[in-house]
Amino acid sequence: RGPGRPGDPAPAVRGGASTLLAVREWSNWSGLESARPQRVEEPADTAAIVAAVERARTEGSTVKMVGTGHSFTAISAPEHTMLRPTRLGGILSVDRDALTVTALAGTQLKVLNAQLEALGLSLHNMGDIAEQTLAGATSTGTHGTGGVAASLSAQICGLELVTGTGEVLRATETENPEILDLARVGLGALGVLTTLTFRVEPLFALEAVETPMSWDEALGGFDERAATHHHVDTYWFPHTDRLMVKTNDRLADLDVAPLPRWRSWWDDEFLSNTLFGALNRVTNAVPATIPRFNQVSSRLLSARTYSDVAHRVFTSPRDVVFREMEYAVPREAGLTALREARAALERSDLRVTFPVEIRTTPADDIALSTSGGRDSFYLAFHTHRDADHRAYFALMEPIMRAHDGRPHWGKVHTRTAADLAPAYPRFAEFLALRDRLDPDRVFANPYLRRVLGD
Repeated sequence: RGPGRPGDPAPAVRGGASTLLAVREWSNWSGLESARPQRVEEPADTAAIVAAVERARTEGSTVKMVGTGHSFTAISAPEHTMLRPTRLGGILSVDRDALTVTALAGTQLKVLNAQLEALGLSLHNMGDIAEQTLAGATSTGTHGTGGVAASLSAQICGLELVTGTGEVLRATETENPEILDLARVGLGALGVLTTLTFRVEPLFALEAVETPMSWDEALGGFDERAATHHHVDTYWFPHTDRLMVKTNDRLADLDVAPLPRWRSWWDDEFLSNTLFGALNRVTNAVPATIPRFNQVSSRLLSARTYSDVAHRVFTSPRDVVFREMEYAVPREAGLTALREARAALERSDLRVTFPVEIRTTPADDIALSTSGGRDSFYLAFHTHRDADHRAYFALMEPIMRAHDGRPHWGKVHTRTAADLAPAYPRFAEFLALRDRLDPDRVFANPYLRRVLGD
């Protein structure tokens, strides 16, 4: 759908049109999680979602709206009825006075970005992957780095969802504010999101400066760099002393100088995806070559500077399939946790090709946000999909937990409700809202039972 008029209401619950699809196995992007639902539907409107929820509640079964599967956990894995958001995308309304945009929750972030650009608008911040649906990205706390509002969820000022009783609830800062407060990172446990309203800004451009640095240079200047640039993203290459540091800063206007098309293809498509993927297949077969591979490849990194509209700087293609664990530790503990992670890896016999990504975010006020109530320092650990990630993640996770780390809800971790509750001061408040909105656990699945309890 195209943009509506400012103040247009959300679509009425009527019709109930839904297409029944052939049942086949669901799997996430990384191939790490899979499930076989008993029923697959493609709803065309909110009424069809209500009908699916009410049927599941009557049957005593479950229903799950899946996104694009970019979570590495089974957070969206369907048990019984799987809903696909294919027909639930696009902007519904724009309020230029309030600078808000309402979109259907099944919209992919890349689609929203393109539509916002056409309207001369932009989100404040985002992560580096644009394939997720808005519902999936916000429900798992997807975040960027730096800025005033780091996560997509922190930019939400309104939402609509279908509860486990089939009720359609709208939540804003004045209507059901307690639901908005908690449901911005809802893990899919509170209801099926149908619309999301974001605070937006006039379209802006960023200048990106990418600089190779040594370990001592990068860490020694880390705090000052984070304080003086709008966004900072850093990558450490295991088994080396080398890092790549990327700073993004706002420009005063939209007079941009993007990379030439050939350079963008060469750096971001060929080197970072095609060649990197091929070399990973080689190193997976001969792990002893990985340290030397990382040493050579990190030395080949070159500085570059370019500028473009914000979303094209924030996001980049990710064609090489990987697996990831990411933890948020308190900002003041971040560099210590990073140093301990490096020391632990160097003491082990593990070999890792993928860089460790390092980001920081400001505190927000969302109950289950990994940055809830505290400035945070994120450490993301990756492996190629064909490499065994278990030993590497098992080595890193205790270090992150020792620093009061909180795992990203959409990335691999072993935490349970028993040890997550102490990490989130408002955990019990979230569970109480879950009891209210989904008393029969229509939206439950094994992952949610593990992290939230029955």
